[in-house]
Amino acid sequence: MAAELSAHHRRLARQKREAITTAATELFLDRGYDGTSLARIAEAAGVSKSTLFKQFPTKAALFEAIVTESWQRDAGDAAERPQTGDLRSGLTTVGHRYADLIGRPGMTALFRIVIAELPRFPELGRMQFQLGKLPYFTSVQHYLESEHEAGNADVPDAASAANQFLGMIANYVLWPRMLLTDWKPAASDIHDAVEQAVQTMVARYAPTRLPDPKPER
Repeated sequence: MAAELSAHHRRLARQKREAITTAATELFLDRGYDGTSLARIAEAAGVSKSTLFKQFPTKAALFEAIVTESWQRDAGDAAERPQTGDLRSGLTTVGHRYADLIGRPGMTALFRIVIAELPRFPELGRMQFQLGKLPYFTSVQHYLESEHEAGNADVPDAASAANQFLGMIANYVLWPRMLLTDWKPAASDIHDAVEQAVQTMVARYAPTRLPDPKPER
C-alpha cells in the first residue's frame, strides 16, 4: 500500500510539474518573460502558489527547467542511440531524432521567448545555449569523435562536422518556422531533408580506404 501511495504521489507531482511548465511556456510567449509572474503561472496551471514555489522558487529556475527538459526530451530512449560502426546508419538516427526534437511546437516557442527577451534578459540566452543546445551538440560531437577514433569515419574536426550536420537540418526544420507562421513541411519533406544531410556528411566524412594491392605475378 505504501508503495502504491508513493507511486501515486510521484505521478501527481509529475503531472503538476508538467502543468506548470506548460502554463509558463504559454504565458512567457504571450506576455513575455518580464510580464509573467509566478503567481499568474500557478493560477494558469491550476496549482497553489506554495506548490509552484516548492518546485520552482524563482522564475529563472522555472525557465531553466523548461530549457533543460525540452532539450533532454529523448535522453532516456536507448533504442534511438546512434549505431556505431556504420556512419550512415548512425547519422540517420541522430538526424531524425534532432529533426523530431526541434520540429516540436514547444521548441519553436522556447526559441521565440529567448529571442524576444534577449535584449533585457541575456541570461535566458545563456541558459538556452549552455543547458540546451551545447549539451546536445556535444553529444553529437562525441559520437563523431568516437567513430573517427574507431576508424569508422574520417572526421578530423568533429566540432565543425557536428555544426555542419545539425545546421543543415535546423536550417530546414526550425528556422523557417521561426519566421513563417504557415511553415508546416510534410513529414516526407523533413525525412528527405535529413536524408540529404546524411548523404552530404557520408560523402564528406566516410573513411577513405586504399585500394587492395594488386596480386603479385
